[in-house]
Amino acid sequence: MVTKVKMIDITKKPDVSRKATASGKLKLKESTMARLRKGEIEKGDPLTVAEVAAIMAAKHTSQILPLCHQLPITSVRMKANLEKDGVCVEAEVRATGKTGVEMEALVAVSVYLLTIWDMTKKYEKDERGQYPYTVIESIRVDRKEKKRA
Repeated sequence: MVTKVKMIDITKKPDVSRKATASGKLKLKESTMARLRKGEIEKGDPLTVAEVAAIMAAKHTSQILPLCHQLPITSVRMKANLEKDGVCVEAEVRATGKTGVEMEALVAVSVYLLTIWDMTKKYEKDERGQYPYTVIESIRVDRKEKKRA
């Protein structure tokens, strides 16, 4: 079976100011959340590292998703909320271009949460080295906007 792949031609589309907001949650044990709040994570500050990782990921989305167009990102803003049972994060990505920034916002959220998981995994493992409680959930696009540039 031959599979055909095509990047959509957006040449004739006008440049438009675009914004997308995405969110998601990483469930962590309450004991891990207590360590996070107290600054007791051995690898350092997960929230700061995750924010930088998310910004970098948004800017490199077209290198991760093969048919995603490269966009001139003008802004990436991350907003985290520490809850009792985990970290919720929202990413807002802006660009002026011919296509939307939903994928960039989704990638930013995903990488943010994965970075927190990586930096806290030591505290999340059970006695068998498994992650029975840790889960990334509810990653979604909350809204998107576009306005003529």
